[in-house]
Amino acid sequence: MGTEKSERIQTSILNRAEKVALVWLAERQPRWVTSDMLTWFGVFGSVVCAVGFALGNINLNYLWISCLGLFINWYGDSLDGTLARVRQTQRPKYGFFIDHSLDAITVSFMCAGAGLSPLFRLDIALLVLALYLILSIYTYIGTIIKGEFRLTYASMGPTEFRLIIILLNVLYMYVAPLRHWSCCVGSQQLGLFDVVGLVIALVLATMWTSQFLKDRKVLSELDPIKKPTDNK
Repeated sequence: MGTEKSERIQTSILNRAEKVALVWLAERQPRWVTSDMLTWFGVFGSVVCAVGFALGNINLNYLWISCLGLFINWYGDSLDGTLARVRQTQRPKYGFFIDHSLDAITVSFMCAGAGLSPLFRLDIALLVLALYLILSIYTYIGTIIKGEFRLTYASMGPTEFRLIIILLNVLYMYVAPLRHWSCCVGSQQLGLFDVVGLVIALVLATMWTSQFLKDRKVLSELDPIKKPTDNK
């Protein structure tokens, strides 16, 4: 199944407003701006985000750099495909290859940065990374098998998750009681934001499980067990 024939499944909460904003931005990009440039701009944003997270250990105000990086990442990652569609310069196979190969890198940068920040424990950030990549792999499998490129699960997509992280940054910087709250789970000491990270991981796992069970049933009916033929 070619990527150019795959149906894009985009049902996120902000989808309609975001689509209007992206088309507006794409129509106003200078001619020298290309989709490839925007893709790499998104990667740059993920590096800025990771650096801002790490610098948060020195001064919490550096977490604003992380928020800036998330915005830059959204701008590049979300606008590259829209620009190609507005200009009628789509390269479905090349674009799919570049965009989603680099997506794995950008998410890894941001999750590793979050794990090195004062917000989250590294093991929890890496758990979120693993589950995000599992969902990504599931998306690519669906593109090949079902001809559906699913960008959202349970009305949540990358944009919504970026906004959640920005909100957590702001809360961590300006609401001290939330910063200092902690609890014991077994022998482990968890801060409030670690608990939030575990909830995010649980949500990702639930999204995968729900979609897997649904698709398993559908595909089992479409591709039933075949009875052995009688060659006698």
